[in-house]
Amino acid sequence: MGSLAERLERLYRARYGAAEWEERTCTIREMWLGIAERINALEINFSRAKVYQDGLPVCGKEELIVRDLARQGSLNHRLVLQLLERGARLVGTESPELLLREYQLVKSQLAAAEMYRGQVPAPASAAGGASGNPQTALLERDRFIARRIEETLAEGETGILFMGFAHEVHRHLADSIKVQFLIHRLPFGRDVERKRPVR
Repeated sequence: MGSLAERLERLYRARYGAAEWEERTCTIREMWLGIAERINALEINFSRAKVYQDGLPVCGKEELIVRDLARQGSLNHRLVLQLLERGARLVGTESPELLLREYQLVKSQLAAAEMYRGQVPAPASAAGGASGNPQTALLERDRFIARRIEETLAEGETGILFMGFAHEVHRHLADSIKVQFLIHRLPFGRDVERKRPVR
């Protein structure tokens, strides 16, 4: 969430406590180290692999974005850089317009949560508001990502898709794409292999 990250952290700490935040941070770190181990154990020809990343817009500056986030400490983006160093190609994954729309939605939800903290829970209308429905926004993003994979992943190539657990991109992919979950029941990372071209 970029510039909203500090506000989200403050809200989380205020609601659940500093210890819970630290435990969450540790869990996420362990998760990414585990994902890296599993990817390294896969028999992938990285020169025939493409990497797709949650939140990475199609913009022509994808690698600069990944490098910047890796410098800021993102284990996810550090792993993406490692895959690029092994020969994989980075592909812009998301619609900038849909990302901006969801960013505005999260921003309004965060403002409502900050306003009502310590008083009364935010009303249900504040969660969706005029800016849209979170589930609809997520669905639109998933459909765009699936189309993007179908358009850019060639026959015989392997795609590695990193997505947050709420996403269900695999439900929108063509039958010509074989999906294997790197983490079962938690779709954070995906190994996607092209079986035949999409028509």
